[in-house]
Amino acid sequence: MTVPRLTAVDFRRPAVEGRTRPLVVLGPSLGTAAQPLWQRTADRLADDLDLIAWDLPGHGTSAPHVEPLTIAELAAGVLELMDRTLPATGNGAAPVGYAGVSVGGATGLQLLLAAPDRFSAAAIICSGAKIGDPAAWRERAETVRASGTPVMVTGSAQRWFAPGFLAREAPTATALLSSLQHADRFSYARVCEVLAGFDVRDRLGEIAVPVLAVAGAADEVAPIGLAREIADHVRDGRAVELPGVAHLAPAEDPDATAALLRDLFLGPAPAGAGQHATAAGADDE
Repeated sequence: MTVPRLTAVDFRRPAVEGRTRPLVVLGPSLGTAAQPLWQRTADRLADDLDLIAWDLPGHGTSAPHVEPLTIAELAAGVLELMDRTLPATGNGAAPVGYAGVSVGGATGLQLLLAAPDRFSAAAIICSGAKIGDPAAWRERAETVRASGTPVMVTGSAQRWFAPGFLAREAPTATALLSSLQHADRFSYARVCEVLAGFDVRDRLGEIAVPVLAVAGAADEVAPIGLAREIADHVRDGRAVELPGVAHLAPAEDPDATAALLRDLFLGPAPAGAGQHATAAGADDE
């Protein structure tokens, strides 16, 4: 097994005396660095949760990984990062929360299968138990190996963001597309191959950890049907669809994403809490 060495992106704020925040690990989407993907949501949650994200190989701050890679090896890299960066999460310590987008969500499902005792609950965001067509992922891998990640920028801008987002939130969109443009081409291709080989649909029934599956109403990559499939087949799941969101929910709608994660990891907000009510209104149960 070739386990990639992943780098953490720390969103934690200084500790407050006498108060402990639950820990949540955040996973990225293919082509994105964790910081621009999660920063807006993290800003809304950092007073209540300790948040640490990870970058994919060759993305953001993580070193390139050009050798063949599987979802099991990627998940093992996340566990190794947790043990290295957060030693208190191992050796029988209290489990932590997990939230991941797209391939970060797929990695979350693998983590729940491989190390269920390490996690208290998980949000699988804009993702699925199988995403896309294996042949298309392999074709994309070869294209990017040959031409580099800039060739993906135009198509990703169309897939990642719901109509109007690019104009409305230009700095966030630009930062995300820049992280794609600067990702290592060979590492990106290996992650495409991870997705080509990923299919845990027949294992969802093994997952007993509570799972929230979130989809964007405008997401053509991982539509609500994939979220419902997860929610219907894990032992304790529910699906939520967010209006006006495509494939990168934490960046596109940080208010709704933060409300859902706060509810999942901290429990329902008191009745009348306006921000939570907005997110709960998107529940697709």
